Amino acid sequence: MEPPRIAACLCGAVQLHLPEARREVHACHCGMCRRWGGGPLLAVDCGQAVRIEGEAQVQTWQSSAWAERGFCGRCGTHLFYRLLASGALIVPAGLLGEAGELALTRELFIDHKPSWYGFANRTERLTEAEVLATFGL
Repeated sequence: MEPPRIAACLCGAVQLHLPEARREVHACHCGMCRRWGGGPLLAVDCGQAVRIEGEAQVQTWQSSAWAERGFCGRCGTHLFYRLLASGALIVPAGLLGEAGELALTRELFIDHKPSWYGFANRTERLTEAEVLATFGL
């Protein structure tokens, strides 16, 4: 069994221990994700078994009826997108550093993607309607 991956914010005040982190990266093109990070959210599903060190520094904001976004209250690093129904954390891929190979496999809200960027990889592409149906939102 491979060791759990650890993600950390810029200042190191928060660490996420991620024993269930997947290897697939999903890109979300929805307007909220693009406003949150200045571009598509590139993230990894890390499941529910996440241990957070420095939790007192974590600030959250409920961004929709089904999710909240977490960030470090000290340095502002985006830490996660948490699905409220399951508690699963979706963590920005950049926080995982060089901890193994990742692959971009899926694009969400493809019908919201602006024309000024695109990925060369072939991915599964889901529209807003398909995302909402797939995740029961």
